[in-house]
Order: sequence, then C-alpha cells, then structure tokens
Amino acid sequence: MQNLQADYTIERFIETCHEHRLKITPQRVAVYKALVRSDRHPSADMIFQTVKKDFPNISYDTVNRTLLTLAGIGMIDIVEVFGGPKRFDANRKDHHHLHCTKCGEIIDFEYREYANLSVPKEIAEKFQVTGKRVVLKGRCNMCQPKH
Repeated sequence: MQNLQADYTIERFIETCHEHRLKITPQRVAVYKALVRSDRHPSADMIFQTVKKDFPNISYDTVNRTLLTLAGIGMIDIVEVFGGPKRFDANRKDHHHLHCTKCGEIIDFEYREYANLSVPKEIAEKFQVTGKRVVLKGRCNMCQPKH
C-alpha cells in the first residue's frame, strides 16, 4: 500500500475510533496497521505473530478482541471461512473472494456483474441487505493437480 493511502487509512481509523468512543492505543493502531499491510486475509494468530515483534507483551486475546471490535464497528470484515479460524479483511471496497479449499488462500477479485446481483424480493422483504459478496471455492493454481 502506498504511504498516502496508508496515511489516509490511519486517519480514517482514528476518526472512526473517535466516533465509536474507542481509545487510540499503540497496540490497537499496530493491529490495524498489520491488517492493512497484509494481502493475505490473516487470522488473529497471524496478526498476533506480526504485532508481538513490536509489542512483545501484547496478548493474543488483545489482538483477537481488537479485530472483533473493529469488525463490529464496520472498519474491517470477517471473511467467510469454511472450517478454519476467522480471517480478517481491511479492504472495504466492493470485492469478492476466491477461496482455495486445499491451502486456504483467499484471493480478492472484482466482478461488476456479481456486485450488481439483485436481491430476491422475498429476501428483501424480510432482511435488510447491507452488503453482497460472492465466494467461489475451488483450488488455486498452486494446488491444482499437475498433469
């Protein structure tokens, strides 16, 4: 991520924390920065391993609670996973995911037709849809059998 974008993202992070009356702690900022800098949809443990390099006394619980809090206020997303630990995504633009069922890799992609899917009337009448994401499952290039 470019520095200009990273600065804007941190600015927005601070504004959103203030809006939700969350303290801006160095640990909370470090957790968010580690997520923003990752392109792998990391788990709480992956973020913990990154952040503890600069904050050796930080606990896994602090990292996990921070990620869940940020998801709860809409700053980040919890990614759809199938049987594994929760994964997190700081990319708030409309996008979809390819999920490798062998290695667990989650890859972002954009496809306008998926973003423009209409919600069936019977669902829209019973449920307020606040977002749409398509998840395609299969095997990535690295995990496909070689012939």
